Amino acid sequence: MGPQRVTLQEAAGLIQNGDFVTFSGFTIWRRPMALVYEMIRQGKKDLHLFEVNGGTHTEVLAGAGSVKIWESCWVGHELYGKLGESIAAGQINKTIIVEDYSHAQVVARLLAGAYGLPFLPTACAMGTDILNPEYDMLKKAGLRDGSNPKIPIQKYTVAADPFFGKGDILLMPAANPDWALIYASMVGDDGTIRMNAQTYTDAEAIKAADKVIVVAEEIVPASYLRNEPKLNLASGYEIDYLVEQPWAAHPTGSQGYYDTDGAFIKKFYSASKTKEGYDQWAEEWIFGVNDHQEYLEKLGVTKLESLRANTALGYSTRVKRGTR
Repeated sequence: MGPQRVTLQEAAGLIQNGDFVTFSGFTIWRRPMALVYEMIRQGKKDLHLFEVNGGTHTEVLAGAGSVKIWESCWVGHELYGKLGESIAAGQINKTIIVEDYSHAQVVARLLAGAYGLPFLPTACAMGTDILNPEYDMLKKAGLRDGSNPKIPIQKYTVAADPFFGKGDILLMPAANPDWALIYASMVGDDGTIRMNAQTYTDAEAIKAADKVIVVAEEIVPASYLRNEPKLNLASGYEIDYLVEQPWAAHPTGSQGYYDTDGAFIKKFYSASKTKEGYDQWAEEWIFGVNDHQEYLEKLGVTKLESLRANTALGYSTRVKRGTR
């Protein structure tokens, strides 16, 4: 059986306060923003985010007060805003527990989860201060006591190589989120997923998570995707719930469909530097509209068409790229 078709509101309603969540995409590309907005409208709280890297979606959730724990290596908006202001404010104010890793260590944890292993050996970032026990923030918060099955009792451990005697190796515990929230370019009517560009760690997020919600730009006949199966990322058997929602990644981009809305993200980044600024932004763009359709209507056809990708080139020819 394929995934269950649900609305955006129903999909957000499945996620409970305190759930452990990961996402598709990379920084400002292919983030399930429409679902993130709806989660905030529904007042989701105390979320535990695990990400290979954070991005605009992270900052929107953190600014809304929806995040309790954030485990990752970086957050920001690339050239549209280098810093994650909301995560930083939460860390400073002690409203968000921030657990830091190197990029490759986060990937190792997700890979272990995807492979069904309890941990993955790696040498990544050994010898760095990331492994300083002083920075084990979940332990400091008393959360590595075994009461939460999603939080390992150790951040990492080191073991001697038992096979070749090559010294110590780092063991990173698996991450198995409750939910993977995925934005997909195309989904077949049987649930088969295809991305139109780099797949990042989307496949691993899908395999590692207990349940998967996919928000699709468009649903196409499964027969179309079967013509080139090597381009497909995951089967419908791996997906639990499916939402069809055009422009669901805005303001992040969807390769082949539309560009990242840099101007929109820059304005959000500026607003997110203060709580008052964030709240005003959220009142306009999250709470000031009832759903994603009204959000798109507020953006307007002219804005959306300026971002729409040229079919042949895969990117918009209307967006100003800058000059030297």
